[in-house]
Amino acid sequence: MNGPELFIKISYGIGGFLVCLICLSPVAEAQQRVDALQEYRNGNFEEAVRICKAEIAANPNNLESHVVLCWGLVALGRYEEGRSYALAGKNISRYDPRIIEILGEVYYFQGRNTEALQYFQEYVNLAPQGTRVNIVYYYIGEVFIRRGQFRRADIALSTAVYYMPGNAEWWVRLAYARENAGEFQAAIGAYERALALNSRLADARRGLERTKANLRGL
Repeated sequence: MNGPELFIKISYGIGGFLVCLICLSPVAEAQQRVDALQEYRNGNFEEAVRICKAEIAANPNNLESHVVLCWGLVALGRYEEGRSYALAGKNISRYDPRIIEILGEVYYFQGRNTEALQYFQEYVNLAPQGTRVNIVYYYIGEVFIRRGQFRRADIALSTAVYYMPGNAEWWVRLAYARENAGEFQAAIGAYERALALNSRLADARRGLERTKANLRGL
């Protein structure tokens, strides 16, 4: 290979390498970019919150950042802060079901049952087959238990276990609602279902014994 040919080949090689670097740079940048949602899913809630706050500072109308931020804040038990950001997200998108559900959870954990129920019911109307509909019905049931409305709690919790039949703790709560509604036979069935799923649940075992005793006393 003579000099000019060698020079052309080397030049082409360097140019091709530079082109590759230019083409790959966005990929490398994307790989290095932090992902708030992934951090949240990994249980790194503080990091997810930090990332989302930085994203919101750069773009206050970023709805996705508001959603993930609120999930992180609720997971950390920072409910009032979560409520503030959720309301800001609601101003961005009034009928986003994720924001509506977050507000329901925030108010639930704050003990504000009326507001919680309002937002949970709105979520069901907006997203009757939404990804959070199971937990929403569970929370609705718990609100009715708090209010002593056990038959309504039975309906809500029955719906919750319909969506998640393998959740033993939810079966215990359903059984408790039925027990307090005087539906002892149905309560026994729910307690037994809970114990079939998890035989170590002490609340289920005590509830089953208590309900059977109540039924014998009738």
